[in-house]
Amino acid sequence: MTTAQSILEAAAGHMQARAATYDNPEGERSMGKAVQAFNAITGRDLSEAEGWLLLSVLKNVRLFQRPGYHADSAEDAVAYGALLAEAKAREVEQPAAVPYIGPDRRLSKEASQ
Repeated sequence: MTTAQSILEAAAGHMQARAATYDNPEGERSMGKAVQAFNAITGRDLSEAEGWLLLSVLKNVRLFQRPGYHADSAEDAVAYGALLAEAKAREVEQPAAVPYIGPDRRLSKEASQ
């Protein structure tokens, strides 16, 4: 039976497998570099968290694209959600470590004035 816990465990397993695949002990963490490249090419200012949000939206759209249950999309959406949360937390915990090309959107408008 598919349960919330089994989906979380599968998502965690995918993340661990990607650590081995990409030879990175922290797991798959290429979004920062991908967003930097995207921003350099397009002149945009997406954050790493926004990159993970985009992939999460993609997986959720795929999950509802056809009837039934698509485990890969569901599990990846959960994993991307965790990576999104990690990236958003890092914006506050380590603001200097978060590369931005455009305006600093980590702060509220009131705090930045």
